[in-house]
Amino acid sequence: MEDKKKMSVVQLTFIVAVNMMGSGIIMLPANMAQVGAISLLSWVVTAIGSMAIAYGFAQAGIFNQRAGGLAAYAEEAYGKDGYFQTFLLYFVSLAIANVAVAISAVGYLAAFFPGMSATPIATCISVIGLIWITTAANLGGPSLTGRIGSITVWGVILPVGLISIIGWFWFSADTFAAAWNPNGLKLIEGMGSSISLTLWAFLGMESAAQNSGAVENPKRNVPLACLFGTLGAAVIYVLSTTVIQGIVPNAELAASTGPFGLAYARMFNPTIGSVVMALAAMACVGSLLGWQFTLAEIARAASSERMFPAIFAKVSARGAPVVGMLIMAVVQSLMAVSTVSPNLSEQFNALVNLAVVTNVVPYIIALSALTVMMQAAKVERRIYVRNRVVALVAMVYSAYAVWASGLDAVMGGMLVVAAGYVIWGFMAPRFVSTAPAAAQV
Repeated sequence: MEDKKKMSVVQLTFIVAVNMMGSGIIMLPANMAQVGAISLLSWVVTAIGSMAIAYGFAQAGIFNQRAGGLAAYAEEAYGKDGYFQTFLLYFVSLAIANVAVAISAVGYLAAFFPGMSATPIATCISVIGLIWITTAANLGGPSLTGRIGSITVWGVILPVGLISIIGWFWFSADTFAAAWNPNGLKLIEGMGSSISLTLWAFLGMESAAQNSGAVENPKRNVPLACLFGTLGAAVIYVLSTTVIQGIVPNAELAASTGPFGLAYARMFNPTIGSVVMALAAMACVGSLLGWQFTLAEIARAASSERMFPAIFAKVSARGAPVVGMLIMAVVQSLMAVSTVSPNLSEQFNALVNLAVVTNVVPYIIALSALTVMMQAAKVERRIYVRNRVVALVAMVYSAYAVWASGLDAVMGGMLVVAAGYVIWGFMAPRFVSTAPAAAQV
């Protein structure tokens, strides 16, 4: 009877796809149009790499079901040091990603309130305003945040999914051909041109394995759901970004702050376009609301593990980690100020690249620990070899994604790593039961 209450592979597949779609896709057509339609080749590489990553994490989640996700996986091979470094990088990546989501929201809200993105300073103020508004809304606790998020996510899923199906009636081969390669890139350059942007749309797939305890036959169904969910999201991403390139002229699309709204306006009329813009803005704000709470919850959990200062563990009567949320709102506001760019798209790109680097390095660390987990579990040879091959593909792709993110993003990520080791040097003694013997002189 208990199994009947658990999710089937189909239900989990849907959850995985919905979790990834969020607001990651909402600005991509405009950013990719700056390279040209040739950037769509990045989806091929990213889809394969992302499915390998998702499968690797699904397997890791089976062998290690402790709390902590990526950090708990890393600890299997690298101890508390690996746990802390993986956690810190992942935490920083979420903080950066939240600022990028806020920028996406500003881009769509600007259709109704043009002053929000009229100048770089106005954009920065608007982004900071959204960060603090969603922080304040989260003071209501997790139940309120969850209810809002379950509704607003459809503001992305419906228009993106719909255009993937019906948009082809407005698709122009001539428009697409004109947009193919306006910058004269080589094929390999075009394929790598938007790796960080396309991977951005898949970030969050690492959370899929966290549902293993609520799934029928998790050893079989969790890996299948991760693969099918990631593949399903990939199909929608590829179809939606491709069809838009054949509906909206490339130069117009590249300059847009609300690409899906612009596409629907051309397909139907400006009113429908405005409705889609409103839905997308709602989805971005809802996504930001949920991720702000998640970020504070991660900090609270880290505090209970003595990885973060105790102040992050304090919660209100409604269960909201208020102090942690306020601290992170300040940090994210500083990020928004430090990445101010001449236009919204450039700022979005810079943040996405940095978020990808700080997110993908933990992927590599966690996936490299899969071998240790399998040895401890004494898995049969066939599964061991298969999982190692998939994990290797995932790690090679992840390393490629770091390289493709650009020098500035890699430099920023390495500075975060360096800062992490400085911090760990002061924290390490609290996790060591006995100090090492003094060296003999």
